[in-house]
Amino acid sequence: MISCESLFQIFEKNNLTFFTGVPDSTFKDWMAFLADEHSKRLTNLIQPSECEAIASATGYNLATNRIPIVYMQNSGLGKCINPLTSLCDEEVYSIPLLMMIGWRGEPGKHDEPQHIKMGRIMLPLLDTLEIPYKILPNTLEEAEETINELKNLAEKSSSPVALIIKPDLLEKYEIKSKQKEEFEMTREESIKLIVDNLANEIIVSTTGKISRELWEYRIKKGQTPIDFYTVGSMGCASSIAHSIALQKKDKKVIVLDGDGAALMQLGAFSTIGYYPTENFYHIILDNQSYESTGEQPTVSSKIDFEKIALACGYNGARTIEVEQDLVSFLKGIKNIKGPYLLVVKVNKGSRKDLGRPKTTPLENKEQFKNFLSKK
Repeated sequence: MISCESLFQIFEKNNLTFFTGVPDSTFKDWMAFLADEHSKRLTNLIQPSECEAIASATGYNLATNRIPIVYMQNSGLGKCINPLTSLCDEEVYSIPLLMMIGWRGEPGKHDEPQHIKMGRIMLPLLDTLEIPYKILPNTLEEAEETINELKNLAEKSSSPVALIIKPDLLEKYEIKSKQKEEFEMTREESIKLIVDNLANEIIVSTTGKISRELWEYRIKKGQTPIDFYTVGSMGCASSIAHSIALQKKDKKVIVLDGDGAALMQLGAFSTIGYYPTENFYHIILDNQSYESTGEQPTVSSKIDFEKIALACGYNGARTIEVEQDLVSFLKGIKNIKGPYLLVVKVNKGSRKDLGRPKTTPLENKEQFKNFLSKK
């Protein structure tokens, strides 16, 4: 294993000190290190999506003529194919950058369903994109040689290269710059309140721990989990729910979103507002972090989701922090005209024994469709 400090020293020797991207659990310890060292020995810009990260890296290279590093999970590779091919490619602007890509779904290793396909096709996809890559070795000497080679290749070709990171390669690093908890509820507590104070509404939940906590609470209550638990596709839950609301206008449709997910697909707000439907309710459980990947901070602490929603055409918006306000909203939802945004400020953290849905995505889809057909 390699320590985060040792890895950074290799980057620093190569004048690689600008980092940007979307956090990944594959190297969450590295992400914690970057968060602690931001503005000290390096620059770390956490982006809402991988496309913005590629664009930011491009701007850095144009301004400094130095190589930027863009970190992402391999799911993000699929997202940023367009800027890689139409902006950074040597046949367009020829921008050198080094991508750190976490390898989820590596063939032969157990992983969640949403990672299996990309894990299998990642290396062939990089070959198709004509992006050279190397897998980070697990010894310091070999790691330094690999990073040196990739940096030199990026400079020589003036185009992107990739460094593939396997899980559990880096030593554990405890983040020192944690935000203080300041709100009344945890995310799981707010989800329980939502379930307990709603009747038979249609619920779509975003990827990550929101869906896991919602599913587990349904099981605990002895209920059949008939919500749509979005796996992968970060940021897409609101658009899924909005489209359902347009088709099922006599039923209330609620999306349980996260701040990181909402920021990743912020453009969805404009579509929801432009094609309004009174039965759509957008609830963002905002803990100001990418918790599933290690509690790295999002930028939501400085974002006014209310004003964004209203500017995009939502009928109303509100931010709450206490249990009583959430319960009041849920009990009065029948009288609230959508599209409506409710931002619920919650603390970070989840149970260590938090489970995962036992049904497959296909089974969940069929259960959900059967539920919708009866509505």
